[in-house]
Amino acid sequence: MTTTAFDYRTLDPATAHDAARDIDLETIDTSDWHLYTTDSYGPFFKRLREERPVHYLAESRYGPFWSITRHDHIKEIDYDHGRFSSEPAITIEDPVESFEISSFIAMDPPKHDVQRATVTPVVRFRNVTNLEAIIRERIALVLDSLPIGEEFDWVENVSVEVTTQMLATLFDYPFERRRELTRWSDIITLGPKSGFVDSWDEARSEMMKCLDAFQGLFEERADPSHEGFDLLTLMAQNPATRHMPPMEFLGNLTLLIVGGNDTTRNSISGGVLALNRFPAEYDKLRANPDLIPNMVSEIIRWQTPLAHMRRTATQDVEFHGETIREGDKVIMWYLSGNRDETVFQRADELIIDRRNARSHIAFGYGIHHCMGKRIADMQLRVLWEEISNRFHSIEVTGEPVRTISNFVHGYSELPVRIHPL
Repeated sequence: MTTTAFDYRTLDPATAHDAARDIDLETIDTSDWHLYTTDSYGPFFKRLREERPVHYLAESRYGPFWSITRHDHIKEIDYDHGRFSSEPAITIEDPVESFEISSFIAMDPPKHDVQRATVTPVVRFRNVTNLEAIIRERIALVLDSLPIGEEFDWVENVSVEVTTQMLATLFDYPFERRRELTRWSDIITLGPKSGFVDSWDEARSEMMKCLDAFQGLFEERADPSHEGFDLLTLMAQNPATRHMPPMEFLGNLTLLIVGGNDTTRNSISGGVLALNRFPAEYDKLRANPDLIPNMVSEIIRWQTPLAHMRRTATQDVEFHGETIREGDKVIMWYLSGNRDETVFQRADELIIDRRNARSHIAFGYGIHHCMGKRIADMQLRVLWEEISNRFHSIEVTGEPVRTISNFVHGYSELPVRIHPL
């Protein structure tokens, strides 16, 4: 139970400003997912940034927690992995007792560093560059299959398909079974809210299927005679990760699957929505496609596909006038940091030639920054290059259906219609 009777379910963007102004500051609950499903979070974060940037909520469905909402404060917390630990979890929701898995993003050094180093080579600059040709070819096939002039769901037909193909490529997973990866990603991040399962017990059962599927491939690729440079082969042939316990193996798999899915998938959808909300920017893009690389960073900033990350204080810390106690849950709201007006002028707007767009913190900061950010940037750049070569515009024809989550900031449906050149 929260400490306020305020019903976040009643919100919409038109009423959010008044509600955020009138609510008792002490009771603002940024963990309520209705803020995100109704696209009403902005005014609440704005008030916290201005009046209480280090904010303590004594009661919520997730227990007490601190909200960190300013860009620079978030970077401080994210960088300080000594006093702010990634263990035992990186989301506001505590691990479900029957469904506890571990991965290197929820570990501290030195174990984090060893396991992360195992899979980092596959996303280095040269290897990402080598992937571009096949990704461009597959994106072209997806775009060429779309109906022109007819309404369809952009999320299902483009955002999910493009990212799932990329995941199958990175894992060298059977291509015809690639949609399993998207399903497992949704289950691990959304659980019973994914629409695929009704309980965490069912989610565990589904993820055991994921473990079984990958363990067979893992054993095949552990053979020294097997040649490959995919994520699974790298883990199977490295002594640091060759003998991981099953649930740790599953945890690292799901980390890589989610990391490769949610960031790109929801930025693909968010970019289309943002260009429709700010049509002058779409005109700017058509006039100068060379802006695409910078636009990609701006889309990721504007969308911020993962709304938060969590840390746990390892000691009492004096932080910008507040005392965070050992064991306290500390939530870095990336979604708020990327709308910080002291860093990004007109922060709520998409401005595709924004000079400091690359200063966004959607990929995190410090030792846990997203290792796949080059791949995400490359996919989005290639996608918009290919879109610009084919279509005059992608028109959003209705309201998006937003993900039921305070962690994944994304979309489950986005109706669109394509207009040809």
